[in-house]
Amino acid sequence: MYVAIRDCMFESAGFDSIVEGLEFVGLDTVEIDIGRNRTANWLVPRGDEKRVVLDSPAKVREWWGDYEKYGVKGCAFLLANNFNAEDMQAEMDWVLWAVRLAAEVGVKVCRIDSAMAKQHELPRDERIALFVKRARELVAATAGSGVSFGIENHGAQGNDPVWMQAVIDGVGDQRFGYTMDTGNFYWAGHPLSKVYQILEQFAPWARHTHVKNIKYPPETRETQRQTGWEYGKYVSPIYEGDIDHQRVAKILKAAGYQGDFCIEDESLGHFEMAERRHVLKRDADYLKTLV
Repeated sequence: MYVAIRDCMFESAGFDSIVEGLEFVGLDTVEIDIGRNRTANWLVPRGDEKRVVLDSPAKVREWWGDYEKYGVKGCAFLLANNFNAEDMQAEMDWVLWAVRLAAEVGVKVCRIDSAMAKQHELPRDERIALFVKRARELVAATAGSGVSFGIENHGAQGNDPVWMQAVIDGVGDQRFGYTMDTGNFYWAGHPLSKVYQILEQFAPWARHTHVKNIKYPPETRETQRQTGWEYGKYVSPIYEGDIDHQRVAKILKAAGYQGDFCIEDESLGHFEMAERRHVLKRDADYLKTLV
């Protein structure tokens, strides 16, 4: 295992570039945000241009050339897909384009979003069948790419363990697994002891991670809370929250996971801009002791 960080974290901490942020926190690997408009962040902005439209082989070469120049690696592409989009052809075309790009530059995992349109209106069985259908199409269309998929426990639907297990089982392919967000099951209201049980349940399918933490009042930690209860108030730096990431690392290692521990610290808004970079540095230093 190794420590990585989402590329979007650095702008939130006031860095002028991703490269500057990586040098400060002492990391060399990022999760790369890939927009539906086929854009990505420059590692070093071109003037005021922070994102690049990857609409030609030349632009891809220029963009990825920075990764090679600065020795930066990509642990995963982040895709905020919608597997119940109104125009599913356009949605799948974009996702398939992103997978081809990942294969071209050597990124081995795409993070897949569990959230989708009308997830609150449709019954669970129908949502499972719909998601499995789209995921199977994705896996079949990318055979031979060498790229795996990790569906994140994101939002209400993705943090339903019954839904998640049924989707993974329904797809039934080794290339289709799980992006373990270490804080989201806790965010969803599960008691802390149950969070570890759920993480252990899904660890064998882990392909990628997002690492965050929450520090709830002691009397609420083992209660079943409302989804998202007081998250903005109690979200914390990774090194301070209730979730024991040493225990999480052991769970992942026991399952044979060898991938990233990817920082997604959503507590930065609690700190003045000048302090945020130091929070990320402490996150990175802490996680390095665990992997």
